[in-house]
Amino acid sequence: MIRYLPFLLVLALWIFAFIDCLNTPEQQVRNLPKVVWVLIILLFGEVLIGPIAWLAAGRPRAGLRGGGPAADGAGFGTTAAEEPTHWVAPDDNPEFLRSLSLANKRDEAMLKEWEADLRRREEELRRKQNGASGPDDASPTAP
Repeated sequence: MIRYLPFLLVLALWIFAFIDCLNTPEQQVRNLPKVVWVLIILLFGEVLIGPIAWLAAGRPRAGLRGGGPAADGAGFGTTAAEEPTHWVAPDDNPEFLRSLSLANKRDEAMLKEWEADLRRREEELRRKQNGASGPDDASPTAP
């Protein structure tokens, strides 16, 4: 089992580098076009040159995404205009809060419709009961 470990590690690194390269946006890939990096990883994967080259020279650096020293356009990195939208917590997201208020209004309107329908049905039921039981109740009490 231990003799397969180096092969499995090379395979795992190759798969990680390949998937990471495919998932990286084109504008964040460094030094070469994304297609070239995919070919390098595929062609030189079994000798670890391709995956290690991707990790060292092609993969975007995490520290340079938000305005590090190389993000001013002179080096590689993303500018503020290229920066993807950051995730916002739902309680801080105005669009989410607006959708909640719209959903709440819609639910209240639906509830009012249901209540009106229920009142109408109850009234119909009372009329049917009063109409059907009215004459029957009057006949036994009469002498």
